[in-house]
Amino acid sequence: MGVVIPLAGTREPKASLQLLFDLVGDDMAGVNRIIMDKARSDVDLIPKLARHLIDSGGKRLRPMLTIAAARMCSYEGENHVQLAASVEFMHTATLLHDDVVDESDLRRGKKSARILWGNEASVLVGDFLLGQAFKMMVDVGSLEALRILSNAAAVIAEGEVMQLIASKNTETNEDEYLAVINAKTAALFSAAAEVGAVLAERPKAEQAALRSYGKNLGIAFQLLDDVLDYSGNQDQLGKSVGDDFREGKITLPVVLSYRRGSDENREFWRRVLQEGDVQEGDLKQAISLMNGCGAIEDTIERARHYGSIAHDALAIFPETNYKAALLDAVAFCIERAH
Repeated sequence: MGVVIPLAGTREPKASLQLLFDLVGDDMAGVNRIIMDKARSDVDLIPKLARHLIDSGGKRLRPMLTIAAARMCSYEGENHVQLAASVEFMHTATLLHDDVVDESDLRRGKKSARILWGNEASVLVGDFLLGQAFKMMVDVGSLEALRILSNAAAVIAEGEVMQLIASKNTETNEDEYLAVINAKTAALFSAAAEVGAVLAERPKAEQAALRSYGKNLGIAFQLLDDVLDYSGNQDQLGKSVGDDFREGKITLPVVLSYRRGSDENREFWRRVLQEGDVQEGDLKQAISLMNGCGAIEDTIERARHYGSIAHDALAIFPETNYKAALLDAVAFCIERAH
């Protein structure tokens, strides 16, 4: 287990992942060992491409949720490490596939795998990682955990298709956009947290609480990513600021700006997103329109709303270091915008 830090009663969540890092450090070392082992293959390109992305950084928040949730639920076995590794492989596979669909040049500040090795290799190695993830789930031997994570994989794929359909469509409304991120992002956060309680064989109410926590944390996390694309920096975001804009992605700040704008404003959004006619200074203009109608701040407020739901979902659990760390994760995700 990780470092045990005294927790005196209730506390205000901190906008830092340090407590989470400290508590899950030993288990995450095990996750990393499994990841490097399962990324091996006699086909040289597979480990080379997989490790390019695995080694490129990222906080590995999703597998940390699995570990912290299991420990909060008093799980004392080792299978949570294996499931956490499978969660990270699922996430890594979706990143490889995303970059191909989005035609992204950068991933976490480095050249994306598709730029270095091509689209075909990126898709196929993503499939290899998904296959390894499911093998690890089967090895754990929990049919319920397998059901939850396999269902998440199907939902994520649906979310990708939904996003593809919505791409460049300025008529997308907020409900439709939330449906996309529920599937594309929140599903894996939700499953990652829920399987911790499943492994510990906790009551259904606790499993549902962690499912809700993960889902709403995932929505808040994605909404803040939407904001950072227009107001963050490359180190925070893990990709170039303005990538969503240049790729014609319809995110919540765009949805709000389009619907609140004048006819002239809407014509601007149709030109740059639907027609792909992006000119010098258009990103600056987009940010100005968003700030002018309150789209950025309102997206942050919606993220805070979902963060509050995630926070309250954990109320049924006793006050422990692991609960505190999971609450800190909510605060961290929200405060990234500041």
